[in-house]
Order: sequence, then structure tokens, then C-alpha cells
Amino acid sequence: MKATTLIFFCLTALATQAHASSPDAWATYDKTVLASCTKTSGLKKAKPVGNAAQFDDRVGYTALLLQGQYPQKHMKGQQGTELCLYNKKSKTAYVTEWDSIRPTAKAQ
Repeated sequence: MKATTLIFFCLTALATQAHASSPDAWATYDKTVLASCTKTSGLKKAKPVGNAAQFDDRVGYTALLLQGQYPQKHMKGQQGTELCLYNKKSKTAYVTEWDSIRPTAKAQ
């Protein structure tokens, strides 16, 4: 009986060590990712397209697709898309142009 009690207490102690992030913590994290990606983006009026993709902690990145307008005068306000990768460990955002994700208009 003593072994069963000891196992129960050990499992209880281990179970209390594992806790998930709260909805408020996720909301704060999402705002941080969005702010960092938007700041790093070269697009004007950059907005997220859908939700961020949360990769496993072993990967260490969150991906976010942004759309906005190219700021260069010669682009004449054309829509642009960028992929942002947010490094969870360094809290740094990296962006790259991702216009190929959008379907192109076919000539008829």
C-alpha cells in the first residue's frame, strides 16, 4: 500500500508541473508577433492574412502571412504579400516577399 501511495504522490507532483498557457498569454504572444512582424515588414498598412501558424517549440518559429501595399513610388500602391517568421527564442521577426502565394490573373 505504501508503494501505491508514493506513486500517487509522485504522479500528482509531476502533473502539477505541466501547465498550458492561458488564453490571455496566447493573446499577448499573438500581439507581440503581429507587432514585430508588422514593424519588420516593408509594406504599408500591413495586416495579417488569417491566423499565425504555431510551429512546435523544437522548431522555434511562428509564421504569419502579411498583406499590404508596396511603399516604393514605382509600385504605385500595388498589393504585396510577405511571409514573416518570428523566432520565439530571440524574439526577432524575419520577412520575405511571398507574392507567389497569390493566384495570378490568367490572360484570356
